[in-house]
Amino acid sequence: MITVRAMQVKDAEQVSELERMIFSQPWSYQGFVDSLSLPNTVFLVAEENIVMYLSIDEGEITNVAVSPEMRCHGIGGMLLAEAKKEAESRSVGRIVLEVRCSNDSAIRLYERNGFVNHGVRKGFYELPKEDA
Repeated sequence: MITVRAMQVKDAEQVSELERMIFSQPWSYQGFVDSLSLPNTVFLVAEENIVMYLSIDEGEITNVAVSPEMRCHGIGGMLLAEAKKEAESRSVGRIVLEVRCSNDSAIRLYERNGFVNHGVRKGFYELPKEDA
């Protein structure tokens, strides 16, 4: 059984390695370590990870990373559900995120979990340049 828990410093190396495998502009090990001590961040790990920043009553999910061999096993949905619970426990009323326009599987995951498209951010992503 997969459980979701708060990320700890001991997880940073493995999580940063997963970032390097999946994202063209990954978070660094030190970026994770530095951010873990901030009171307005939520880092969750299962076999995979999610990053969410909190600001007053809004949360921003910056990354959802699921290793390729573990995709389509419900882990992304579990991470999003736990992030929503964490946001609710902190009185966060709205969660936002960006996703590459070409990332159809992530878009479907977010839609299945209640997220809706509120527009396009032109040229938001680098390496390669792409809309969000």
